[in-house]
Amino acid sequence: MPQLTNNDQEIFPVSASLNDAGDITIGGCSIAQLASEFGTPLYIYDEDTVRHMCRQFTSGFTDAYERTHIEYSTKAFANPALAKIIAEEGLHMDVVTGGELIFAKAAGFPAERLNFHGNNKGREELSEALDYGIGRITLDSFYEIGLLNEVAREKGIRQKVLLRVSPSVDPHTHLLTTTGVLDSKFGFSIETGAAAEAVQQALSADNLEVVGLHFHLGSPIFELEPYSQAIDYVLKFAAEMRDVHGLQLTEFNPGGGFAVGYVGEELPPPITAYANEISVAVRSGCDRYGLEEPQLTVEPGRAIVARAGVAVYQVGGIKRIPNVRVYVSVDGGMGDNIRPALYSSEYTVRRAHEPYAEPTEKVTVVGKYCESGDYIAKDVELPVLDSGDLLCTPTSGAYSVPMASNYNMTTRPAIVMVKDGDARLIRRRETYEDLLATSLV
Repeated sequence: MPQLTNNDQEIFPVSASLNDAGDITIGGCSIAQLASEFGTPLYIYDEDTVRHMCRQFTSGFTDAYERTHIEYSTKAFANPALAKIIAEEGLHMDVVTGGELIFAKAAGFPAERLNFHGNNKGREELSEALDYGIGRITLDSFYEIGLLNEVAREKGIRQKVLLRVSPSVDPHTHLLTTTGVLDSKFGFSIETGAAAEAVQQALSADNLEVVGLHFHLGSPIFELEPYSQAIDYVLKFAAEMRDVHGLQLTEFNPGGGFAVGYVGEELPPPITAYANEISVAVRSGCDRYGLEEPQLTVEPGRAIVARAGVAVYQVGGIKRIPNVRVYVSVDGGMGDNIRPALYSSEYTVRRAHEPYAEPTEKVTVVGKYCESGDYIAKDVELPVLDSGDLLCTPTSGAYSVPMASNYNMTTRPAIVMVKDGDARLIRRRETYEDLLATSLV
């Protein structure tokens, strides 16, 4: 059977191939057939890739540091069908809103394996989390410390919590996705003394049990050194808090941010490299500062689902401006994937039929939204295109769907999960009736 190129094999789902007709297939299903059945834009998720990435993280980290929990970050893509797979693979999961918690509950995800993250959690959200018996809540502000203590007291619960601290380490990623620096809305700054004050306040709260510390540098992080630098800094802080306030660090969470390859020429370090860097830094820091080695938790989100997802679009109008640019318009765009417009993110684009035919021209693939900044990819070389052709973008499984909108009153696309030649709808396409459902006249 024909195969994808080596570069494409690194960014398409693990089950991706070419059939004898020259069509790209995912999970044994041709993209053309799926588009015909479910329409476009369409998001295809490959179950084998999701499970493969779960197992890669589990083996990679537990081989390096046996007491490691892999905690999927739901914000990358939330869906009950996905949550069931995550649960079956033995992973933990974190949520950042009551809405993400609802998805976890709909899937029957084990409450003790859930962690409620995010900043500015509300009373109702915290109450819902406690009612579900959530395992951990990661506190992000003094307001949350007081609020959660109050809600837990009302319910007669002593809730296990982690404190999110900011180590003021720059992971050298996009400005809008950097979260561990001093100038960030997230976490208690160690540098300013806020983190020390938070430890003292949380330890004195009768209905909170502080079990550990958390930090998150941002994403996607292609470098390894920021992890070890931040881990040492936070573990030194943990030892100081032990000596001053009696903090017992039984759990430690250095976050996620693990990068993925969006284009075949720019691939991240392997999972084992992240695992080795983090595990060595934790062990070295604990030895250096006289700490017992804690339970380790890491939070891959994008790295679990990005490669599993492929977005499919149909070509509409094609505009050629001599000696300037060729615009290829598709039926999706920033409404279903705002990342190129928001972050200048790059994506690989392939024609779904005979993707490796001789490239004939350099084109910019744009969306149908009323914004000049609405594009999928700029200046990509593709075979000759006609209206009606299908284009696909691999590595579209993270953040595209959860950041989608109804801008210009468009409907959000359908999502299918594929495996062994079967496709099942895991989210139907929105309808105009859906758009009107919450409006009042």
